[in-house]
Amino acid sequence: MITLRSPHEIDLMRRAGEITAAARALAGEMVRPGVTTQEIDSAVERFIRKQGAVPSFLHYNGYPASACISVNDEVIHGIPGKRVLQEGDIVSVDVGAYIGGFHGDCAATFPCGRISPEAQDLIDVTRQSFFEGIRWAREGQRLQDISAAIQGYVEGHGYSVVREYVGHGVGAKMHEPPEIPNYGRPGRGPRLLRGMTLAIEPMVNAGSAAIQQLSDGWTVKTLDGKWAAHYENTILITDGEPEILTAPAI
Repeated sequence: MITLRSPHEIDLMRRAGEITAAARALAGEMVRPGVTTQEIDSAVERFIRKQGAVPSFLHYNGYPASACISVNDEVIHGIPGKRVLQEGDIVSVDVGAYIGGFHGDCAATFPCGRISPEAQDLIDVTRQSFFEGIRWAREGQRLQDISAAIQGYVEGHGYSVVREYVGHGVGAKMHEPPEIPNYGRPGRGPRLLRGMTLAIEPMVNAGSAAIQQLSDGWTVKTLDGKWAAHYENTILITDGEPEILTAPAI
């Protein structure tokens, strides 16, 4: 069942979203050559806790960190550690914060120093595909109207969308119905209603859509070794334009 949020619950989710977005921004500012992924994760955790919130990801289904930090050909769920970022890397950071009974969830891919034009294009197309998708995130539209718009934009630029992992509802739980694939056919899926809170998150590969999971049980990489990017926000369906709850604001 898809939950519709009350005005009070939406206010609580706005606060969770503000903290989560600010944690993502902090992580992005830290992406530079010589920094370890563990240093970024530690800073994210300290920031979230300083705001009175709890990192949503820490110990979620056994995940050992507060942020997912995925580098280059890692698509999602990279575990922070001793890896030192290098000039030219691209770094996807996915974060969540829980406060007042609700979660925020967002992600972005950041350049590490100077990157290639090809890498920048991958980042830009992934980010823009999110905005192409949420043009359809309006009351009365169908869920896969969003999915189809993302897929069409990504594939129109010569990239592919990951099939095995999808966006989702978000609220009192980190993952709630409905699942929101980044591919689909217009006019399919549940009808969108005001009060829905959704995490829309294109995961885009420069090459084939095929992926593999590493032996750590978490990290997902592209099968062909080509690079990947990720962009996500938590949004609210309203009676007009969707509201991005994880827009930078704090």
